[in-house]
Amino acid sequence: MAAHVLGHADSIADKLALRVVAKDAATPDHSFSYSQLKRAVLGTATGLLNQGLRPGDIVLMRLGNTPDFPIAYLGALAAGLVPVPTSAALTKTEVARIIADLAPSMVIRDPNVDSAPGPPEVQLETLRDWRGLTPAKWHMGDPDRLGYVIYTSGTSGHPRAVAHAHRAIWARQMMHQGWYGLGPDDVMMHAGAFNWTYTLGTGLMDPWTLGATALILAPGTPLDALPHLLIQERATIFAAAPGVYRQMLASGTIIKAPSLRHGLSAGEKLPISMHAAWTKATGTPLFEAYGMSECSTFISACPDAPGGPETIGQPQPGRKVAILGANGPAPADTPGIISVHRDDQGLMLGYLHQPDETAEKFQGDWFLTGDIGKMGADGQITYLGRNDDMMNAGGFRVSPVEVEAALADTPGLTGIGAAEVEVKTGTRIIVAFYTGPTPLDEAALRAYARNRLAIYKQPRAYLHVPYLPTGANGKLLRRRLPAFWPTS
Repeated sequence: MAAHVLGHADSIADKLALRVVAKDAATPDHSFSYSQLKRAVLGTATGLLNQGLRPGDIVLMRLGNTPDFPIAYLGALAAGLVPVPTSAALTKTEVARIIADLAPSMVIRDPNVDSAPGPPEVQLETLRDWRGLTPAKWHMGDPDRLGYVIYTSGTSGHPRAVAHAHRAIWARQMMHQGWYGLGPDDVMMHAGAFNWTYTLGTGLMDPWTLGATALILAPGTPLDALPHLLIQERATIFAAAPGVYRQMLASGTIIKAPSLRHGLSAGEKLPISMHAAWTKATGTPLFEAYGMSECSTFISACPDAPGGPETIGQPQPGRKVAILGANGPAPADTPGIISVHRDDQGLMLGYLHQPDETAEKFQGDWFLTGDIGKMGADGQITYLGRNDDMMNAGGFRVSPVEVEAALADTPGLTGIGAAEVEVKTGTRIIVAFYTGPTPLDEAALRAYARNRLAIYKQPRAYLHVPYLPTGANGKLLRRRLPAFWPTS
């Protein structure tokens, strides 16, 4: 995998591969040419092997948002080891569970990032020293062998170790034109942390695979600095999660970035209003993608097939995707579970040490995402929410995403989440939880909903809340919304 990602490094040795950008000019410049990046990766591989590690050994990564993260990740892959990237925000208790689950041979750690006792640790200073060691040779092997492991919380909140093969890097080629519209001359700016798989893939590995330049924000960079940085760095493509777009576009500022061609969004469904706000601010389109830890992104809009803001795009070229009902593929425009075929090269090997849970995710040859969607006759897919987030309104299944999208541009409203709430024993209603400077007139909210939603989809109550609960990646946690509902 690492050899594939840096396959162009020798032919473009002096080209800028990575720069960490910041608003503050006093922030140290962390830049790597392709030759420097390759040397750092292979030196790191040598250092890891010198610790007595052998191909197949698991290495847990406890690093912050610095270039050390992708260098250690690719260095482990180059040595034939199995890196496990994790969020720096995890607590000692959460890390202890991972260590107990995986029994890693080593932990690579920034002393400012929490970890837990157990395996031997390599500290950050040593990790950096390894970059100057004699470069290792690329470890090559079966593309179906275990490559890396990432953790996902799953719908139950129980962390699951998602095991991916080295071949997953080949599947990412389907995104290059099927989503990004990315080429070797591009400058990709990603507003995400290094330790998020969205950043590792879209923001780093994919640009490097093509010989493009990757830009990542320095820790603590305020989002209001992004327009300036897009201009200063001559970014051609911008990628971020919906939460970043919400904050970035809240002021309505016009972003005059002449080099920018378009934006990319993934992580959760982007409100329709954000598409319009981005185009108004930048004069460029915004392409959304759908994916998950188990298969990265495999449905997306792209420059050649933009679709519409109400959809998440179409299956990327080479993907085999279906909307499954109880008895097989659902008819056009009929809701069902978004599913991907087990032959997809990007699909996980399975949940590590959990064969039963892995088997439960399949219906025949189809991996069930657990998300509801519908596919139009033109192949465009509309996302309708998690299967377990779906709301019941008088026997009708209602998507919270549809309700949120319909009300997202309500004047005076800054955020919204919809959820089903039990207001008394046996009685459940759809409630719209919203944020804004002040509570809004409920009659006006109801009138707004009447013009945009069928009567059975309209919220029966509206509640002004101080914030909308989100996870570490900025995704709305709808299951926590009912806790705001008064109990007396």
